Amino acid sequence: MRLQLSPEMEAFRDEMRTFFTTQVPQEIRDTVAAHRHLTRDQYVEAQRVLNAAGLAVPHWPVEWGGRDWTPLQRHIWREEMQLANVPEPLAFNASMIGPVIATFGNQEQKERFLAKTANLDIWWCQGFSEPDAGSDLASLRTTAVRDGDDWVVNGQKTWTTLGQHADWIFCLVRTDPTAEKKQRGISMLVFPMDTPGVTLRPIQLIDGGHEVNEVFFEDVRVPAENLIGEENRGWDYAKFLLGNERVGIARVGATKKLIAQAKEHAREVVVAGRPLSQDPRLTARIAELENELLALELTALRVVANSADGKPHPASSVLKLRGSELQQAATELLVDIAGPLSVASFADGGSQVPEWARVATPEYLNYRKVSIYGGSNEVQRTIIAGTILGL
Repeated sequence: MRLQLSPEMEAFRDEMRTFFTTQVPQEIRDTVAAHRHLTRDQYVEAQRVLNAAGLAVPHWPVEWGGRDWTPLQRHIWREEMQLANVPEPLAFNASMIGPVIATFGNQEQKERFLAKTANLDIWWCQGFSEPDAGSDLASLRTTAVRDGDDWVVNGQKTWTTLGQHADWIFCLVRTDPTAEKKQRGISMLVFPMDTPGVTLRPIQLIDGGHEVNEVFFEDVRVPAENLIGEENRGWDYAKFLLGNERVGIARVGATKKLIAQAKEHAREVVVAGRPLSQDPRLTARIAELENELLALELTALRVVANSADGKPHPASSVLKLRGSELQQAATELLVDIAGPLSVASFADGGSQVPEWARVATPEYLNYRKVSIYGGSNEVQRTIIAGTILGL
């Protein structure tokens, strides 16, 4: 099967490709291509370039910066962004809390938050997972008790990605501990990270980086108007948010880039007098991965073609499951191509090792997370069994 877009969609793809490769600063795109960590300023600069052109939140309502695009246009927009090594709009803003506020927030909240969220004037982080509530998120223990015009929040969150950069947090809290079903006693609150009683502590990851954090709440007072939607309806908003997150989590374009880089590096690495690109086992492995990625892309196109009313298609769980597996497979491929170079230290000659090889192992280790966040792959299999297969 060959993928072929209509002339109109081809023109749209060319428009996106031209913008991403000419308007986003080259330094930022080079940082992404080299798999180096972006600074906070680079994230903000890139998103503001997109937002100024109306390309940061095309899936939002038009009145708040959306573009009224078809699902296919949004798919092309995202893929071309990844292929051009452009940082995607911060997911916590663009794909998580923004759509939740646009859909469930009141008018005052929309006016207060949405424009700043799209432009990254407010950097959001996510307060969902807890030490004893990860895959079983409904078991969360962080509480919020009403006291006059405030909610008083106590508890702990963990794995709070990029919380060290965040201005505000959107947080799931238990507001009715007596609810018959644990999902029915949860609400969503938003509040600044510098609110008295909020403490952030970094978690150092296996790749040596600082990407996630623990967040502690001790008698944090949150104004009542910072409740999103209705009290005790937070579980519904969380499901809506996670569904939106999974749609973009397949990252087909990003995995295409990883495979293209792997093929390029395989031509450069010489083993036993010949390039690795001539090794039949490696070429067969790359071909299989490319075929699997094509199948995922076709699935993604089916999903976007069948999305209704802007709501995530149930098969978004398939995209999350298979997309994360292929991302991990691509990073493993790069480590295998780098071979011993991937573990060379700077102390014993690592400075002579190409940058791509030095970052291969940290990238591989970091990508272990993609089968966990957004709902672990085990959970996705359960969702697929129930909502798609009817088991």
